[in-house]
Amino acid sequence: MTSRLVMDEIYEDKEPEIISLRCHFVEMHQILKALKARNLEPALSWVSANRQKLKQSGSNLEFDLRRLQFLELFQKGNQSDAINFAKTYLSPFASNYRNEFLKLMGCLLWPGKLQTSPYSDLLLPAKWEDLIKEFTMQFCSLIGASSKNPLSVTIEAGAQGLPTLLKLANIMVVKKQEWAAMKQLPVAVKLGSEFQFHSVFVCPVSRDQSSDDNPPMLLPCGHVLCNQSITKLSKNNTRMFKCPYCPLEAWVAQCRQLCF
Repeated sequence: MTSRLVMDEIYEDKEPEIISLRCHFVEMHQILKALKARNLEPALSWVSANRQKLKQSGSNLEFDLRRLQFLELFQKGNQSDAINFAKTYLSPFASNYRNEFLKLMGCLLWPGKLQTSPYSDLLLPAKWEDLIKEFTMQFCSLIGASSKNPLSVTIEAGAQGLPTLLKLANIMVVKKQEWAAMKQLPVAVKLGSEFQFHSVFVCPVSRDQSSDDNPPMLLPCGHVLCNQSITKLSKNNTRMFKCPYCPLEAWVAQCRQLCF
């Protein structure tokens, strides 16, 4: 009964977060439905609302949306409207996407004949499929979620970590006695950014949940503390500090940021 009450409390604490995440995914699927119908407006509205975050992540999404919007407009046969659109919405991207921009301007020389022009590849259905995939990835990245099935992400991450674990297993066979004397052996497996979503680490010293400004840090001994706790222990990074959980001392430079 007690465990049931504890679980109920956990779910109540998580409920606002779950509702928020559900709302995000409902919005995403509505935009994806529009994209599949070749309606770019909902996606452009979302990009406009999140332009700064997308810019910080180096996203090409807005340009890719505007490119398809330009081609759709040009395909309808109104060349002057396409030129005005390019001046307003594509020219800001000209310096960063020079080759792509020049290619789009070359399309203007083929009114009504773009499908038989040297730029016909821009009209391939795969361009829309790629855009849908890109939008899904960018949307999920901004809300701290994976665009893939959780099980497939787990399998892929495990496959990347397998060589390290196999190497550890070989060491364990050679050093059986040392392994038997250890309660735990931390293993750091470096994964790509596609496996990094958001931190769920709570510092055992300060009891604060980690954040972008206070990330979890791996000590050389294998224990993990938040960056702010390490800063306090090292007197603002001016001296070596002792791990609160073992005798090892370390410099701040020896600690490595973790992503969960």
